[in-house]
Amino acid sequence: MSKTKPFIGLDWGTTSFRAYLVNADGAVTDTIAAPEGILAVKDGAFEQALEGHIGAWDKSLPIIASGMITSRQGWVELPYVDCPVGPDDLAKSIHTKSLSSGRNINFLTGLHLKSQSLGHDVMRSEETQVFGAMDSGAKHFVTPGTHSKWIDVEDGKITNFATYVTGETFAVMKAHSILGRLMANDVDDDHAFLQGIDRAFADPAGLLHNLFSARSLALYNELAADKISAYLSGVIIGAEIAHAVSMRDSTQIYQVLASPGIGGKYITAMKHAGLRVSMGDSLAIVKGERAVAKAAGLI
Repeated sequence: MSKTKPFIGLDWGTTSFRAYLVNADGAVTDTIAAPEGILAVKDGAFEQALEGHIGAWDKSLPIIASGMITSRQGWVELPYVDCPVGPDDLAKSIHTKSLSSGRNINFLTGLHLKSQSLGHDVMRSEETQVFGAMDSGAKHFVTPGTHSKWIDVEDGKITNFATYVTGETFAVMKAHSILGRLMANDVDDDHAFLQGIDRAFADPAGLLHNLFSARSLALYNELAADKISAYLSGVIIGAEIAHAVSMRDSTQIYQVLASPGIGGKYITAMKHAGLRVSMGDSLAIVKGERAVAKAAGLI
């Protein structure tokens, strides 16, 4: 992409805040990250929270914001745009707000799909990641997280996607269920993780049954306490992958858009399942925001 104006990119989700200072070449020159998602902002004080993080950055730079910040619990609720959607389509729905600090913030909304399996499916921010990764030539993307997405692209537009409540299920089961009671001194054990993947693939429809094996195997000393977490993660991620593959062409090449930690787990799991997969750009969301902002004439 040719030179554009510098800008500030925001990825403001439910549990985390990330800001990127981007120069005219599209390179990130500074990053701020904090565990202050939209649910941590009290009494709607989003502008104060924003300035608390990026107050030292140039106030004349336009801000491009994506993520759950435009959800019902966020700063400005914006309606979803119906698929199929490309960067130009998303650019038409941008909502701009002038702040008391003198900054202008441009909010990007999310996508809606009339889903054959769920009735309706939605996402916010993952579409921007995909827009930033489409120059790789990939057409099938996975964005792991609290709510994982499997996203399909055709002719430069997102045409289909499916959501899995994977990260949230793992967190709830680990912290608030009897399955987590035996866990101790967790280690990131690949063997236990792949055991869980195999368990899920052996019985793709049996998630509720397979979950209990995290407890029963531990009770009979066939799974060490420090490996239960890795095993449980494998069972849950494996169930996601098994279902997603059953709905798609397993011979396609998939690209994972995530940080190296969780992204690496998905790469391991998907390769173990026989899929062709590669790691995408961890800063794809910045490239996506830049593409949408350019299409809107903001930068």
